[in-house]
Formats: sequence, C-alpha cells, structure tokens
Amino acid sequence: MDTDTGPADYMLFVDGIACGIIEAKREGMNLGSVAGQSQRYATSKTKYIQRAAANDQPLPFLYEATNHEIRFRDERDPQPRSRNVFHFHRPETLKDWLTEGRSLRDRLQDLPELNTQGLRDCQIDAIKGIEHSLKQAHPRALLQMATGSGVDLHLNMYHFPLVFAFKTIPEYRLKFLENST
Repeated sequence: MDTDTGPADYMLFVDGIACGIIEAKREGMNLGSVAGQSQRYATSKTKYIQRAAANDQPLPFLYEATNHEIRFRDERDPQPRSRNVFHFHRPETLKDWLTEGRSLRDRLQDLPELNTQGLRDCQIDAIKGIEHSLKQAHPRALLQMATGSGVDLHLNMYHFPLVFAFKTIPEYRLKFLENST
C-alpha cells in the first residue's frame, strides 16, 4: 500500500477504513528494530483512503511479523510498545476495539475507586498494588499474601473488573503465592 513515506507491506482495513499496518520481514529478522518502520507507515499520508485516526495521529493497530513471530502494538496505549502475540487479531476484534474508542491499557488508567468496606488492610494494599502495576503497564504482577488473608474472596468479590482485565490481556499473568507458615 503506497504511502507518502514509501510502500507499507500490508494495510489493515475494517469496514473499508484503514486501521493498521503489518510490516512483514523475512525469517530471522529482529522485529524489535522494525517497530520504527511500522510507526512511520502508520503516520504516513495516503491518498483516497479513509483512516480510523485523524491525519496527525497514527493508525492504531501495528504489527511486525515474520513467518514465526508476530509483534503487536496499540498506538492508543498511554505508553505504546510492541509485544509478542500468538496470532493476528480477528477483524471483529479490531472493530470492537475501534468502537470502544480507548485501548484497554488507557482505560486501566481510570479504574473506579476501590470500595474498601469489609476489606482488611492487607487486602486493600494488595489490590492497590495490582492496580498500580496495571496503570504502569507492567507485563507481570505478583500478589503474595499469607494463608487465610482472603486472597480468593477479595479478588473475586470486591474487584471483579480488575480480575477481568487479567483475562483480557493475555500477556499479563496473575500469580498467587500463599504463605503456608
């Protein structure tokens, strides 16, 4: 697809609107060095193509790929960065993300205030620590609490949206360590 900075390998369209770029490279290429190229194409001007972003904004969904590796970046994130994914996202998924308007990581910046009623101090601290980790876009979080401190209760009952976020961000992993002493 021709842009004013050169031809992009592939441009993604949802309902006839350009929403992303795929920069394809041969096997063995370091994809970390290609992110700037896909970024350049995402901000390039194109003729006769309706974009899912304003002309001064990059297209939201960027991929860099070889035949063995796929990296994805959502430019709407507060701190966009490429990360490995197992497959290209389905058009329906991209459409849903466009309809939402804000990326998940951006929405995580506005988590609702925690209702602390009925929670112990250690539970409040744990939830706030996980929330802080999510807001900083850390790829992993570790929650360590003593046995009997209510790990299951407070994560399942009091902050379901937080637990749901872990299920919708595949590269995030929530690990529990219970102290048996």
